Amino acid sequence: MSVLIVGSGHNALVAACYLARAGQRVEVLERDEVLGGAVSTVERFPGHLVDRGSSAHLMIRHTGIIEDLTLDRFGLRYIDCDPWAFAPAPAGSEQPPIVFYRDLDRTCASIEAACGARDADAYRRFVRIWGPRSRQLMRSFSNRPGPGGFVRAFWRLDIRGADGAVRGGAAMSRDFLQPGDALLDSMFDDERLKAALAWFGAQSGPPMSEPGTAPMVGFAALMHTLPPGRAVGGSGALTSALVARLRSDGGTVSAGDAVTELRRDGDGWQVRTASGRNLHARTVIAGTHILTTLDLLEHGGFDVGTVDGWRRRIRVGPGIGMVVRAATDALPAYPGASAAESAHGLQLLVTDRRQLRQAHGAALAGDLPPRPVVLAMSFSALDPSIAPAGQHQLSLWAQWHPYRLADGSDWSAHADREGDRIIGEVDALAPGFAASVRERFVQTPADLEREMGLRGGNVMHVEMSLDQMFFWRPLPEMSGQRVPGAPGLYLTGASTHPGGGVSGASGRSAANLVLRDLRRGRTPRFGRR
Repeated sequence: MSVLIVGSGHNALVAACYLARAGQRVEVLERDEVLGGAVSTVERFPGHLVDRGSSAHLMIRHTGIIEDLTLDRFGLRYIDCDPWAFAPAPAGSEQPPIVFYRDLDRTCASIEAACGARDADAYRRFVRIWGPRSRQLMRSFSNRPGPGGFVRAFWRLDIRGADGAVRGGAAMSRDFLQPGDALLDSMFDDERLKAALAWFGAQSGPPMSEPGTAPMVGFAALMHTLPPGRAVGGSGALTSALVARLRSDGGTVSAGDAVTELRRDGDGWQVRTASGRNLHARTVIAGTHILTTLDLLEHGGFDVGTVDGWRRRIRVGPGIGMVVRAATDALPAYPGASAAESAHGLQLLVTDRRQLRQAHGAALAGDLPPRPVVLAMSFSALDPSIAPAGQHQLSLWAQWHPYRLADGSDWSAHADREGDRIIGEVDALAPGFAASVRERFVQTPADLEREMGLRGGNVMHVEMSLDQMFFWRPLPEMSGQRVPGAPGLYLTGASTHPGGGVSGASGRSAANLVLRDLRRGRTPRFGRR
């Protein structure tokens, strides 16, 4: 076997597909019976195809990977989320909701009705400035990280400030390094609009008070070029297409057999599994969580002191959140909005940024949020195939629930109550929703770790803070998708650049790196790029 790939997350499968297409013999090893990691779909309730992790795919549709691998030939089809986001009016308010359409004019008309003409004009300016920047940021995601590549990605970009005036490079770098909240405060007046965009930006993990989070808010501008997509049949349809593509090119996938150690052996690697398989390959790509990869290296005899030093420097964080998957009789009925306006995209159920700040602060202290902050997605409105006739299905993502609770209690003691509170947040804005819930499945941070290997309950693997992004992710010495002292071992997945979310970018860059090294006829030592 020329290449072994550990883990079947979508980045690992993207790497496998590119390598198999190039003629490499590839085998993917997966501990779980369900392939795809967090990009997978299972039948949680009778007749309901429910996502285990991700639900909306934002980034991969901007990378060209889907077209390059011709995944449509293997059954992958996306439906545009349009409107792509919806922000309801505060409970008991007579104000109109804010609806974010793909069409910018319709979006600005909605913002004007809800927030006033000044904010509508400011939003149009926001899209004009941050749309090109976000496209270039996506371009940088497609390249291996490094200062030179980052600069090249933004070379000749029209540099404009919030007022539209052309500025120098120093001004743009300041714009990128500022907190998301600072960007929002500099451009908009209405707190509801700021809260909606801050909640969209915070889906990457960090609060918008952190430096370097402005681009996470700015990514919203790109949704007017190509909105989030919903894969028909569920998020796992992407995994199914990648596996079918891989097998068509001769690759194999072995599920239900966990890798237990990675051991350096001569000029290659010995990979052992729980079933007793003992495989040898010159090249291994680890698509698991970086801490899991370090565990496998330690089990294989890698220097314990070195591994422990790396572990101490990688910050997973307190845990990002939890999810309630619900089977319902009806969609949420938000006052003043039709289902066509509210149900097709991301329902941003926060009307004031104070709620975001309180939830994040509580998580840092190991406490449950005073009020859960909720993102609702009801994709059965777009794709009826995921629910039985007459029923609907919702994913309710609630961010900043700590993995470790300060009082030392187990998450099992809180799961049902937090599930009630999360459903209650939707019911407060869409009265009657709680009564429509027929069944539910609660995923706490501990459940996310147990089921999908998401250490600390962090769906992004390691925190997406500025010091752990780009050429610092997960550590500077590993940012080239290699491990020092482990030639022939490559890294991919959310632990590597560009981080979490469904992009496939690190899988493609890992495959390109392997193919380049193979063309040169050597397994590179660490330090060679």
